[in-house]
Amino acid sequence: MGRNVVVISASGRRGGNSDLLCDELVRGAQEAGGRAEKVRLNEMSIGYCRGCGACFSAHRCVQRDDMDALSARLKAADAIVMASPVYFYSINGQLKTMIDRLCPHAGELRGKDFYFILSAADTDEPGLERAVEPLRGLLDCVPGARERALLYARGVFAAGEVRGKDYMQRAYELGREAGEDRA
Repeated sequence: MGRNVVVISASGRRGGNSDLLCDELVRGAQEAGGRAEKVRLNEMSIGYCRGCGACFSAHRCVQRDDMDALSARLKAADAIVMASPVYFYSINGQLKTMIDRLCPHAGELRGKDFYFILSAADTDEPGLERAVEPLRGLLDCVPGARERALLYARGVFAAGEVRGKDYMQRAYELGREAGEDRA
């Protein structure tokens, strides 16, 4: 049996470029025998971190929203994929909000594999390096976390523009890698 892969799509557009890349990754993971599900942050209710610090002693957030169920899914995953469109050379607000709310759960994500997908209208890869830093910052706080791959889908803006580009094949291949049983 393959691995459990949770794919976080932070795209604000259903069928947007990063969302379509998530679909390809899920397809690849499933075809490799993995269990894969896509979660669309835009369809969830996740409040901003309030900075109250209660999670440090309670080991859970005081807010009761969709983050409770999402953090349980992430804890059960073998591999976690985070995909975001790039806005002003950073990940979008939905993904950053989710990452901030992982504070009480960082230890529960110990040793997991992470894959990142960033889509952008810009074609300058060095400029896009800034967008991956918040994701790597999360990994710095998760014991034993491993960044397995980073896919930059550059030069795509209009919804669906990623179709027919080699980024789709690369996302599929990443899905196969993420979903394959490593035992």
